[in-house]
Amino acid sequence: MKPAVYLVAMLAGAFLAACTSPAPLPTVAAVDLGRYYGTWYEIARLPNRFQSMCVSDTRATYRPDGNRVSVLNQCRTADGSFEQASGIARLVEGSHGAKLRVSFFRPFYGDYWILELDPDYRWVLVGEPGRRYAWILAREPKLDEATLERLLARAAALGFDPQAFLRTPHTRSLH
Repeated sequence: MKPAVYLVAMLAGAFLAACTSPAPLPTVAAVDLGRYYGTWYEIARLPNRFQSMCVSDTRATYRPDGNRVSVLNQCRTADGSFEQASGIARLVEGSHGAKLRVSFFRPFYGDYWILELDPDYRWVLVGEPGRRYAWILAREPKLDEATLERLLARAAALGFDPQAFLRTPHTRSLH
């Protein structure tokens, strides 16, 4: 009888673990990369170790690079200097441009999924399926508060912690 109790407990544990897995993360239907290219300013982000030195003026520039996308991330550090990282991105087949795999340290790639996108490509919510990383980006260094709050609410609906987002100040241009 004890083995049967053990088996039932194992099955119940597996069922509970399956119930707590994050739901699949939906993306936008399609992204026109030609319109997406250019500079995006970070408005808010979930904290992450690879941007821990960034205190303000964070932006990303995307450009075509053959069948890939060139990525240049820049930010201002606490001492006023600039950090930058160059990377590449590849489109995930069948995603219609909504999913990219980005690498700053080849051969390691991370997910970059476009979760919400303004029809005029003025702002975007980007994340990854594990919900550890997310960014709100805009074409200008400022985003109106109502739009930012709506994007944070969308992030919450997708399973991200909206309270954990750090807002990114923009003080001066990066040159």
